[in-house]
Amino acid sequence: MRPESARTALVTGATSGIGLATAQELARLGFRLLVTGRRRERLAALVAELPAGAAHALAFDVRDHAAVDAAIGSLPPEWRRVDVLVNNAGNAHGRAPIDRDDVADWDAMLDSNVKGLLYVTRAVLPLMPNDAGALIINLGSVAGYQAYPEGAVYCASKAAVAMLTHGMRLDLVGRGIRVAEVAPGAVETEFASVRFKGDEARAAGVYAGWEPLQAQDVAELIGFMATRPARVNVAQVLLLATAQASATLTRKDAPR
Repeated sequence: MRPESARTALVTGATSGIGLATAQELARLGFRLLVTGRRRERLAALVAELPAGAAHALAFDVRDHAAVDAAIGSLPPEWRRVDVLVNNAGNAHGRAPIDRDDVADWDAMLDSNVKGLLYVTRAVLPLMPNDAGALIINLGSVAGYQAYPEGAVYCASKAAVAMLTHGMRLDLVGRGIRVAEVAPGAVETEFASVRFKGDEARAAGVYAGWEPLQAQDVAELIGFMATRPARVNVAQVLLLATAQASATLTRKDAPR
């Protein structure tokens, strides 16, 4: 049965990067975990590193509405309360001017970053208690506030996350459910490798010459937000590395 003192957090995209670091940080803080992702073997490894009964894995792609509903609907009774939802799953795909960009990349970003967030939130909300400090944290980006060349659709998808967060907060305040956004700058994860489709040299060049955020930095902020008293909502945070001043300006390119 569910320990009465334990709160449960559901983290999407928990197989790598910010999602994995967040799951590990929330476990350290005493949360039970529902971890989701597409890579079953990585989910199994994460569950195995935690105490028995402390985590439960659900393998699905957030872009698949039916799969999201089926997975959340399959939860056993002892896992059917979610106190914290971290909508982390999402990615960038490709980088090119809008007139030469790949439509398949547009679909991948909008389907995961926007529609996937909506699918998961809609499925999980019936499991979130009213007036008990429940919290939804959406992972946005500095790119949702500052567009840059060759990133129009990714930036638009993260701008949608920012606006969805505002709208969800309005819709859910009557239930006493907090809704917040964390908007990081550059974080050194698999993000650049995925964006550049396995071109590791190009991916490494994104972070060359300056020190970006690490996944743990974002995870610790999420942990702080998730452990505030129920009366407190840290509603919006822009998190940048010291060496990053905007979406496009870092220390390596700054005037000296």
